Amino acid sequence: QGKVTKFGKPFIALIAKYAAENDIETNVDVVIKSAVSKSNKKIDIIKLVDRKLDLMEIAEQLNLGMDELLVEVENILFSGTKLNIAYYIEILDEERQDDLYDYWRNSETESIEDAITELGDEYSEEEIRLMRIKFIAEVAM
Repeated sequence: QGKVTKFGKPFIALIAKYAAENDIETNVDVVIKSAVSKSNKKIDIIKLVDRKLDLMEIAEQLNLGMDELLVEVENILFSGTKLNIAYYIEILDEERQDDLYDYWRNSETESIEDAITELGDEYSEEEIRLMRIKFIAEVAM
């Protein structure tokens, strides 16, 4: 703390001077507005899922389509944050859940498109995606 107090201001002033002289962008110069709103949206999704709110209600509250919400949930999982949507998946009967879960367990790819091609006649895209999310949350993370 003593060094910060003694040398902090001159050191920061020297860095600012160097950045200005060499035309270097600093964090002060860079503004990313979309990151904040996306971050807030992700935080809202995490909170609402933790409260076990219906995914359709979450989508409505955040002014998203169900497809957009599922993409956001997938991105949250891929960023390393755990989400438990098992409460919502209970809308599928147990046999359908097991079949889709087994599909993802044995699949050589994580591709939604491949799954839809293989399973599309028996399952909706939403069911396929929901079970993929559950699988990733439980097994892959």
